[in-house]
Amino acid sequence: MDDARSRALTWLVAIAAAVFVLYQLRDVLMPFAAGFAVAYVLDPLVNRLARLKLGRGVAAALALVIFFLVGLGLLLMIAPVLKAQISTFAQRLPVYIERIRDALDPLFELIKSQAGEQDLKELSSLLGSHAGEALAWLGTVLAGLISGGAAIASLLSLLFITPVVAFYLLRDWPDIVAWIDERLPQTEAATIRSQVAEIDRTLAGFARGQALVCLALALFYAAGLTAAGLDFGLLIGFFAGLASFIPIVGALGGGVLAIGLAWIQFGSPGPVALVALVFVVGQVLEGNVLTPKLVGDRVGLHPVWVIFALMAGGASFGFLGLLLAVPVAAAIGVLVRFAVERYLASPFYRGPGP
Repeated sequence: MDDARSRALTWLVAIAAAVFVLYQLRDVLMPFAAGFAVAYVLDPLVNRLARLKLGRGVAAALALVIFFLVGLGLLLMIAPVLKAQISTFAQRLPVYIERIRDALDPLFELIKSQAGEQDLKELSSLLGSHAGEALAWLGTVLAGLISGGAAIASLLSLLFITPVVAFYLLRDWPDIVAWIDERLPQTEAATIRSQVAEIDRTLAGFARGQALVCLALALFYAAGLTAAGLDFGLLIGFFAGLASFIPIVGALGGGVLAIGLAWIQFGSPGPVALVALVFVVGQVLEGNVLTPKLVGDRVGLHPVWVIFALMAGGASFGFLGLLLAVPVAAAIGVLVRFAVERYLASPFYRGPGP
């Protein structure tokens, strides 16, 4: 029993130390985490290419070239559409502002008729003070971005270091795995291997299935909003679909944006209801067809757990936390289920034997 407690304490100390180190190095880990993510995604492709007698290094380089060429091609495909949508939005923005003002004028008149002169003065003073605080905060943020240059440095490191990290990880992946495997504690090696395999299966199933769900929703929302006649329906639809990687957030954010724009554009309930119907149908499809078929319950990642993981990761580690949130959530979920299984099989739960 003392030996089991000693091993458990050792693992807890090792995990706590790893989390502490990651937190301290969070500002420089982004390109390495991104490189690891790219390597994890491309490793199956590299394995297939290596079987063609290309050599692991050549296969890794070829897989990375294909990956970045596909990404560049997709970017070049959507860039003209994005540019046209932004240009159109800039041209129509004065019209939208005028319509918003016309719609809000009756509300302002109602407030003026119901509130006294003193109340209006206090409200104006309150709004003015908060507006000043908001502008001061915005100025501070912009000054920090302009003077610090940290964001530019992070972007450059992401663009240049990520491919290098991904290449070396892909080239040496089997050697890295073998090196780690040889140094696992002998008494726990089989258990660790089984849990790592389960984590890999869970993460791969979730990432692959959720990516297909997001793509299907992006196409559906873009087509539906465009067919409804909504300005920028294509752009909003793709945003809502791709943001659906975070459960509820994509549909909620895209729905509010689309319905608000429809209200400004059309000014009548019929088209607004049609835009809202697109998101209602999209959620029905996601909950009853897409997610059960493409993701399934076997991955064991509940939407609430994913949302919490993303929020906690973002609050603790920023964008790096968002990148690591789902893998960490998958690992914790697998380990918690393993711990619960051990607990249910233990004498502590079952009680002393007969």
